[in-house]
Amino acid sequence: MARFQFYKSYSSIIWLLTGIAAGSIVGLLFGKKIEVIKPLGDIFLNLLFTAVIPLVFFAVASAIANLDRSNKISRVMGIMTLVFLGTVLISAFLTIVATWVFPIHQTIPNTGLPGEIHTVDNFGDQLTTLLTTSEFFNLLSRKSMLSLLIFSTLTGFACLHAGEGGASFRQFLVSGNEVMKSLVVIIMKLGPLGLGSYFAYQTGVFGPELFGTYARSMALYYGFGIFYFFVFFSLYAFIAGGVDGIKKYWRNNIVPSATAVGTCSSIATVPANLEASKNMGVPPYIANITVPLGATLHKDGSSISSIVKMAVVFGMFGKDFTGADTILIALGITVLVSIVEGGIPNGGYIGELLMISVYGFPPEALPPAMIIGTLVDPLATLLNSTGDTVAAMMITRFSEKRVLPPGD
Repeated sequence: MARFQFYKSYSSIIWLLTGIAAGSIVGLLFGKKIEVIKPLGDIFLNLLFTAVIPLVFFAVASAIANLDRSNKISRVMGIMTLVFLGTVLISAFLTIVATWVFPIHQTIPNTGLPGEIHTVDNFGDQLTTLLTTSEFFNLLSRKSMLSLLIFSTLTGFACLHAGEGGASFRQFLVSGNEVMKSLVVIIMKLGPLGLGSYFAYQTGVFGPELFGTYARSMALYYGFGIFYFFVFFSLYAFIAGGVDGIKKYWRNNIVPSATAVGTCSSIATVPANLEASKNMGVPPYIANITVPLGATLHKDGSSISSIVKMAVVFGMFGKDFTGADTILIALGITVLVSIVEGGIPNGGYIGELLMISVYGFPPEALPPAMIIGTLVDPLATLLNSTGDTVAAMMITRFSEKRVLPPGD
């Protein structure tokens, strides 16, 4: 039974890694002759890019449209938003610093991947292009991802403002979100074949030096991720309740941690997090809001992986990852990734699509980011899930203006 549960939780990752490994071997054996199977990988990428547009719209709009508008809940929601944003931005910025200290993007060989990166010289034009479009149909292009996110956010607030009159549309958004998530799950069934074909092409054409790239990015992610897990989660618990807060957090974090690693799903960890939050002294009215929403909207682990993926992709395309505008956009993307990713296994692929769309990278940038996302998924889920309970502790501290009440 335990073996079956393990396979059920990690089957998608196992099959993806199997496809990637098989593709790598085939690419090494056949060299540049393997280019003939590249269309299989291109078809897979095109399906994902097609699905991401409606998924982002429904995910963002439905999340906002279903917010609670009561006064007490509004205060908790406001503090929750600040805590979520704060921890995500802290984890992202510290990861950027880590990429400067251990510059993996500077040690990555330029792979000569095809495709031009879209750039706009004038900052004002660039800002206008990123945030808006002149025609509605342009929102349906992945090149207008930020414009789509802004439109989705406004649609969600409009639905919220409409009250009962918008109930039917609100339900439509919820149903659409579920359907689009299911569509991505279906498309990802082709992942082993699609990524396997593309990785065969990569290793066949560009050689085995690519493996060193993934090894370095993995070392950076797991090294910094484990450091953040123990040091900064302890710091957040200290802010919430002092030394006693640290003790309560780690004493009750064992079951959620095991559940997160065992299921590789933030959603599946929600019941364990709710029980743990109660034992940590978080009031039910805060835990019942923060934990479920956190499973969808709050992802420190995904924030860290987003920066690592960006550094790798920038290195592969020979681009600098140190400019002020580049860093500001990177921080913005990490926040957006927390919103648009679902708390499902391998939900980070949506964030990868968002990242390469905002920066204007060609589709060839997606497979490397997806491979890294697959390899770091267990630790990312651990950070995403267990970060929700320590966030709930801080929200309690700030909303009730006192240290946490006694827990178990």
